[in-house]
Amino acid sequence: MNKILRFVIYALSALVVTACLAVFLIVKFALAPAPGEWSTSVKAGPLSFQVGVPAAVRLATSSWLAPRLDGHSVETRFGTVRFAWKAADGLLELRCAPCSLEVAALGTQPIQVEGLVATVRRDGNTLAGTLTATPRNADAAAVIQGPWEGRLAPKGLHFSADIKDAPIARWYAVLAPHLPELQRSRIGGTLAVRAQVALPEGTFVVLPSVSQFTVEGLGTEAMLGARTSCGAPSKLANDSWLARAVIAAEDQRFFTHAGYDLTEIVASIDNNQKDGQQKRGASTLTQQLAKMLVTGSDRTAERKLRELLYAVEMEQTLGKARILQLYLDNAPWGGNLCGAEAAARRYFKRPARNLEPAQAVWLAAMLHKPQAVLEQWRHDGRIDPDRTKWVAEGVRGISRNQREALLKSVAAARFTAPEAVP
Repeated sequence: MNKILRFVIYALSALVVTACLAVFLIVKFALAPAPGEWSTSVKAGPLSFQVGVPAAVRLATSSWLAPRLDGHSVETRFGTVRFAWKAADGLLELRCAPCSLEVAALGTQPIQVEGLVATVRRDGNTLAGTLTATPRNADAAAVIQGPWEGRLAPKGLHFSADIKDAPIARWYAVLAPHLPELQRSRIGGTLAVRAQVALPEGTFVVLPSVSQFTVEGLGTEAMLGARTSCGAPSKLANDSWLARAVIAAEDQRFFTHAGYDLTEIVASIDNNQKDGQQKRGASTLTQQLAKMLVTGSDRTAERKLRELLYAVEMEQTLGKARILQLYLDNAPWGGNLCGAEAAARRYFKRPARNLEPAQAVWLAAMLHKPQAVLEQWRHDGRIDPDRTKWVAEGVRGISRNQREALLKSVAAARFTAPEAVP
C-alpha cells in the first residue's frame, strides 16, 4: 500500500513539474521577443527569460487574459499596482495607491500621490484610456483627470496624455497635501498639462499651460521693509551694471514673468534628459529669493512647490524693483559672503555702485556656483571665460558699442584672486 501511495505521489509530482515546465516553455516561446524588439527580463522563481514587451502588453490587454487579472497585483518601483476588470466598459484598470513618482523638475526625491488610476482599452496596436489622480479624502469632483492614447510598435510605445484645466489648488492637494502653506493661503488659477512619452527610452515632452495663477495669505508683504543680515544694502538701481549683469546671468525674462518661467521650465526638462548635458535649472530670480528667505535649499518636491507659492505672491506684493533689491542684498557670493555690497568691497575693494562693467559681469557669473567659482578663481586666477562671455552677451539695455567694449574687457579681464578669510 505504501509503495502504491509513494508511486502516486511521485507521479503527481512529476505531472505538476511537467505542467509547470510546459507552462513556462509556452510563456517563454509565446512572449519571446523578435529580433530588435523591445524586451525585458522576467523572473519566475529561479528561472528567468526575455519577454517581448509589446507581446506582453497585447496579452495582458486581450479579452481572454484581462478579466483574469482582476484582483491581482504586482510590485513596481512606483508602488503596488492592483488590477481590476471593468466588464461593463471592457476596460482594464490599474490602480497605484499610494504611488511614488519621480519628477526631475521638482527635486531629487520622489513625490507621493495618494491615488493614481489608469484605465486601458486596446484596439489592435492602439491603446487608449484615462489617467486620474486623487488627493487624500477627496470627493469625486476633486480629481485631476484626462485622456491618454498610445501606439504599440515593435521597438517601443509612444503615448500622449492631455490633462485638462484643473484648479492649481487641486494640483497642490494632489502633489503636496501636507504643505503648511495650503492651510493659510488662497490659491487661484488653473493648470493644464499635455505630455508625450516614449518608451523604453523614457524621454518625454511636457507642455504646461497656466492661467491667472495668484496666491494670497502668505504674508510676503512684510518683506517690503525687510533688512538684510548680509551687511549694508547696495541700493543699486535697476539699470546699474551689476543689476543688469545679474539678470543676464540668472533670469533674462525677469521683467516679463509672474514669478515662474514656463519657457525655461520646458527647456530645462528637455535639456536634462540628454546624456552629457550640464544640468540646467529653471528657477527664476524670484524663486531663488524665496529659497534664500523662506524655504531653504532642500532638494525636494515639497520645497520647490512651496518656493513657487511664495514667488508668485512676492510678485504681487513686492513688485520687480523690490524683489531685485532683496535678491542683490541677500545673494550668496562664496566664501561665506552674501549681499552685493559685501561682495563688491571684498573682491574689488569698491562699492557695488562703482563696479566697472567687467567686474559686474564677473560677480554675476559667480552666482551660478559661488563657492566652486571662488575656488577656481583662487586656483587659476580667473573664472569660466565661456560663462562670463555668455553673461556679457545677455546684458540688456546697452548699445552695440557698449556691448562690444564690454565683451573685450571681459575677455581681457584678470582680477587678483581674494585670499581666504581666516
